[in-house]
Amino acid sequence: MSDETQEKSKGERKPLSLRGKTETGSVKQSFSHGRTKTVEVVKKRRVASPGGKSPSSKTKVIEPAPKRETAKVPPAAAAGRAKEVAAKPKGKVVRRLSDEESKRRAAALAVAQKAAKEKAAREAKEREERERREAEERARLEEARKQAEAEEKRRAEEAEARKKAEEEARKQLEAEEAERKRRQEAKAKGLENAGGQQKKGPALEKDADDPLSALGGRIKQKRGFGGADTSRKEAPKRRTGRLTIANALQDDDRQRSLASVRRAREREKAARAKRGNQASQKKREVVIPELITVSDLAQRMAMRSTDLIKELMKQGQMVTGNATLDADTAELIVEDLGHTAKRVSEADVEEGLIAPDPEDATLKPRPPVVTIMGHVDHGKTSLLDALRQTDVVSGEAGGITQHIGAYQIEDKAHNKITFLDTPGHAAFTAMRARGADVTDIVVVVVAADDSVMPQTEEAISHARAAGVPMIIAVNKIDKPGADPTKVKNDLLRYEVQVESLGGEVQDIEVSALKKQNLDGLLEAISLQAEFLELEANEDRAAHGSVVEAQLDKGRGSVATFLIEAGTLKRGDIVVVGSEWGKVRAMTDDKGKQVKTAVPSQPVEVLGLNGVPEPGDQFVVVDSEARAREVAEYRARVKREKANASTSGTSLEQMMAQLQDAEIKDLPIVIKGDVQGSVEAIVGALDKMATEEVRVRVLHTGVGAISESDVVLAEASNAPVIGFNVRANKQAREVAERSNTEIRYYSVIYDLIDDIKGTLSGMLDPELRETFLGNAEILEVFNVSKVGKVAGCRVTEGQVKRGANVRLLRDNVVIHEGELSQLKRFKDDVNEVPAGQECGMSFANYDDLKVGDVIECFQVERIERKLD
Repeated sequence: MSDETQEKSKGERKPLSLRGKTETGSVKQSFSHGRTKTVEVVKKRRVASPGGKSPSSKTKVIEPAPKRETAKVPPAAAAGRAKEVAAKPKGKVVRRLSDEESKRRAAALAVAQKAAKEKAAREAKEREERERREAEERARLEEARKQAEAEEKRRAEEAEARKKAEEEARKQLEAEEAERKRRQEAKAKGLENAGGQQKKGPALEKDADDPLSALGGRIKQKRGFGGADTSRKEAPKRRTGRLTIANALQDDDRQRSLASVRRAREREKAARAKRGNQASQKKREVVIPELITVSDLAQRMAMRSTDLIKELMKQGQMVTGNATLDADTAELIVEDLGHTAKRVSEADVEEGLIAPDPEDATLKPRPPVVTIMGHVDHGKTSLLDALRQTDVVSGEAGGITQHIGAYQIEDKAHNKITFLDTPGHAAFTAMRARGADVTDIVVVVVAADDSVMPQTEEAISHARAAGVPMIIAVNKIDKPGADPTKVKNDLLRYEVQVESLGGEVQDIEVSALKKQNLDGLLEAISLQAEFLELEANEDRAAHGSVVEAQLDKGRGSVATFLIEAGTLKRGDIVVVGSEWGKVRAMTDDKGKQVKTAVPSQPVEVLGLNGVPEPGDQFVVVDSEARAREVAEYRARVKREKANASTSGTSLEQMMAQLQDAEIKDLPIVIKGDVQGSVEAIVGALDKMATEEVRVRVLHTGVGAISESDVVLAEASNAPVIGFNVRANKQAREVAERSNTEIRYYSVIYDLIDDIKGTLSGMLDPELRETFLGNAEILEVFNVSKVGKVAGCRVTEGQVKRGANVRLLRDNVVIHEGELSQLKRFKDDVNEVPAGQECGMSFANYDDLKVGDVIECFQVERIERKLD
């Protein structure tokens, strides 16, 4: 073998092929650099020979080259390449492959093999999935076939059983019919004995050849066949065809009538009802609310609503299932039906809301709750600032407290004391009353330079009504005109005798400004708390009172709770009056977040669905459903009370409405920062009402003035009052378009003074009559174009032009009007004194006679003001 042949064999391995028949063809090949060539391809076809070997033949094997884009070749190069091809010897063609091409072929082969393996695996997987689905489908079909066969078998068995039952019933009917026929024949032949006992008739011979004779079929005589010969008829079958009168008369078989079927069904129905009634005759305890529907009552008695409606109809009440019955009627019905009635009320939802402490409960000491009360500007808030080392008073509008505040401090002995600061203005009476109700000790602050004032007396009354001890704190002893002794003596008029005068009420002289004797006040409070022995159970559901409530723009509804017993935790569900919610967050009086609150601790609570009323009780309940039920009941009661007060049909209420119609109203809309301030404003405005004017509050709320508030005020032509709140942008735009007035106030007495002035302007002025003089008519003259003119002499006082006059005849007023002209001789004058004569004419009146007296007077309009 030559070197060239060896190199070719190393560079290219001849592929294996089967020898056999060949097929020829041409292939156009493309090479690099734009070269192309058309070659002849010979394909072998395998042909088996007798010896088991395939005949060999010479085959030209051309390795295909990768296809490339054909580039344009110059004609000269193409001609040269053609000559080279033609010069090559014909015969077997073997081309040598380069290393790069062999590697590329090997890589392509590996990729092809990998793709083939993946394809085979994918096809195998698809085949397995298809076989699995086919197996499942076959199993499902087999299961369905088995179920169908079982169902068909069951139906066949039921049909067979039904057929047997019908056959047995038919046999029984045939036997009964035969017996009845036999008795009729025996009776017709007179075979009954004299004693009334019926003898047996001769046995009817049975035809052995007749199979129906053994089944008890009926035997009938056939006419026309010797009389005595009898033959068997077939068993009665179901009637077919139309039922006519002729067919019914010719039908010898006796059928069951429709009325008989109906009677049987009625008997079965009555039996079922009786069984049901017997089952439901068990006595039950039926809970009856104030109002209940018929269907609900029937359900509670375990009976059908139709049966209960029938019972009510028997008693003359035509009702339906949705009709409402009152408690008395429902109780009578329940007792008539043999059950026991238990009356309940809607108010029962509040029963057990605050459970009492168990006998073995552990009571722990709690801090005292102290309320600071007194007259306005007597230094209550300044005293608290001195105790807390804060400066709350500097931020108060008008220098007065207008909210109720709750704080907690520690004395030198580390004992906690809770303080409630109440406003001293006269409008905040309700706030002071609430403070006295939830407190343990009341500290009445009296200024040493001002002595006892009206609100001081009111604070003493609130403390006595609440039944709590008092401590008198005489403040401002550092002022030059201070006289503590006068204060103590003045308190004696209100039956308050301090210890310094031999009484039992503690009195402490302090100075909030100079911080004098503050420790003595704290010691007096601690001593009084020790006497009270204040204790509470912390291991129970919390309950307490709402000190204040407001609507914050960023936080929503915020309420200040004062815990009376139990421990309030974050996440508890609480009911507050007609509102409820879940405690989302709690902060103490210093603004610090807390997770729990113990008795006597004031906290601000977030999470309520509305703003509660100050003074409402809050209670922790176990579920949202209970909280929602109690809140809805309280809201409904509140709404019904409001509707009952405005809509009355009694005679007294109708007369009151008629009187109210004559009163002038000043409609207003009030929005405040806290609920307590709004309550105080409404209470102060209600006290201004008189028999002539009053304030009609259209709407109250807590929070900023909204667009809906302005729209409501616009509809009633009313102003909007904002107390420590402002209107938002939309509300201001609506107010400008509708010319609705919005007034802002930060001090309550400014608001009250303005409203009082507006009401005073609505009062009708007072008319005061002033007597001027009398004149006697001496003569009456008829003047053309003027009418009658009276010649008079002024007998008393004076007569003025434009004054009001009365015409008296025999001391009886016959006319009242005005003077149109007043003359002396020919000149017009303004007034005529007594003793002089003048001429007078009346406006639109000329019935004047000699001897009449003219009384002249003036009417003054005096503006009135509210007290």
